[in-house]
Amino acid sequence: MPDQHLTARGAATRQRIVDVATREFAEHGVAGARVERIVAEANTNKAQLYGYFGSKEGLFEAIFRASLERIVNVVPIDATDLPGWAERLYDEYLRRPDLIRLATWSRLERRPAGHLVADADRLDTTKLAAITDAQAVGLVRDGDPFDLMALVIALSMAWSPVSNVYAATADEPDDVHDRRRALLRDTVRRAVAPDA
Repeated sequence: MPDQHLTARGAATRQRIVDVATREFAEHGVAGARVERIVAEANTNKAQLYGYFGSKEGLFEAIFRASLERIVNVVPIDATDLPGWAERLYDEYLRRPDLIRLATWSRLERRPAGHLVADADRLDTTKLAAITDAQAVGLVRDGDPFDLMALVIALSMAWSPVSNVYAATADEPDDVHDRRRALLRDTVRRAVAPDA
């Protein structure tokens, strides 16, 4: 029984590190994040952090990978309703702006070109297959499934925390979000509509 207690304490410590580090990396990026701030706020020490994650880079990688998996799991693609998928992505960026900021830091500091993650770590094969299937039955226009997916994601990010024009927040009035969702839905519907 004592081993389970230690395991539960260890899991709690690990989760505190992840929670604090997620905020730290989202705000400061990989280069700007400080292990000292993370361990102080997580009420732990560097030895525990390194024991769990190996390095600051390993900690970022674990958090970044989990953030990508969260988006895939919380907002699964429905290629028969790409406009609805874009809206759900918009809403997730409002709920968890830190996740999109982590991806942006990864783009800026780690992979400035090409895919955001290495081919072996890509999580978009299911999305691409869904789009391909929707194309095969005439629900989605012809074109490279990856390019269509990238377009829908980019449209969903128009008001995200990393927008170059305007970063929306969950604190804005519901009618503002409803107006944006309607525009997003209509724009994506038109963009992916089957060729006439």
